[in-house]
Amino acid sequence: MAVVLGTTAAVTPGQADAAGEASGAPVPYAFAVGAQSVEGATSTGDAALLEPGRTYKSSLPSSGKVSYGLELDAVSNAYVSVTAVPSPGSTVSVIDGVKVTVQDAEGNTCSVDNTGFGAARSPHPIAAWGMREISPNKSLCRKAGAYYVSVERVDPEGEGSSPDAWDLELLAMTEPRTAKTGPTSAPGVWNSATPQPVQGQSQRRKGGAGFTGATPLDQGVWRDDIRPGQTLFYTVPVDWGQQVSVTAELGSSGSDATGYASDALNLALYNPARGHVADVGVGYDGGQKSGSLPPLPPVDHANRYAATAQVSALRFAGSHYLVAHLSEGVADTFGDGPFVMTLRIRVSGEARSGPEYAGESEPKGVFEVSDEDREAAAQGVAGGDDTAMRALAVGGIGTGSALLVGLGVWTLVARRRNAA
Repeated sequence: MAVVLGTTAAVTPGQADAAGEASGAPVPYAFAVGAQSVEGATSTGDAALLEPGRTYKSSLPSSGKVSYGLELDAVSNAYVSVTAVPSPGSTVSVIDGVKVTVQDAEGNTCSVDNTGFGAARSPHPIAAWGMREISPNKSLCRKAGAYYVSVERVDPEGEGSSPDAWDLELLAMTEPRTAKTGPTSAPGVWNSATPQPVQGQSQRRKGGAGFTGATPLDQGVWRDDIRPGQTLFYTVPVDWGQQVSVTAELGSSGSDATGYASDALNLALYNPARGHVADVGVGYDGGQKSGSLPPLPPVDHANRYAATAQVSALRFAGSHYLVAHLSEGVADTFGDGPFVMTLRIRVSGEARSGPEYAGESEPKGVFEVSDEDREAAAQGVAGGDDTAMRALAVGGIGTGSALLVGLGVWTLVARRRNAA
């Protein structure tokens, strides 16, 4: 996937910011419509239960941790994604971020994950995930019963960190066991060569402002506008046996300004459970630059047994998320933009059948690539009704075709809302 930045002279109607703000100032994050408010507890004894398949909105104080509860069976894997959204105007230290820990009722740690903001120290939405796995390779966290998810900042008292509360979006998911016993070790060999970036004329696709409103993309060259401090969200369907590759390109600014912004563009890949896979940061001095995500293995159920986190994260098929953030520091030297961002996405390999699950996931269908997902990626239909219908209007589709596409849009929207 590639990303290109360069200033543009004017903003056309089709280049409005993804959140639709009239002022031009980026919206920090668009939470899922209908997300239920829940208060994090300072004691696990008071932790509110999270229901798999539902999205919640909460908050994180500058210091200390907050906890939430889960009631789990003894056969399903469970995942909880936590998206942290720093308040506007806040600052963070070099190593600050969000940390998510899952423990069982006896205090055994099932998983720990943390995600940071990158060298640019530019606050933006980031996600970390926790998990309870039923694995033959793990003896702990296998019982049915109560589990607890704790969330905290990594470095709230670090140099440059401001004592602001952060908003949180939480989503719990469950993955059923497989009907048949499969491999219990990660695939040993896969093509780790870096493929050539996709070439061709770019097409314009406007990114979303949150995970649930992420704009679908498929293989190709995609162009968007982004402002300093803004974060844009996209989804790419990646099926079993397929590899996704990403290259980031920053185009020249078109101005005489000189300077350097470290990690100006951060591009992160998250899996369908919103677990962080990998990212790349591209520095910017006003001239064209490029960078690539590390080579990633094909999606495989057995990847979960890998020792490397970014391989283990590619454990299920589904819509993978691309999250692009342009550092606030870019504005100090090169202006407020908007800047042009080009994404080059390659999905290689033939899709194959995945494991046979002995039940349904929650949300349903989240760990698969459906025909609707592929159609959405081809058409660029976002998760929201208004965005989808604007695409129809701008595209000048005839009435008959619009009705047919519209039916598919409503099906996709309903499916994504069930997932939220």
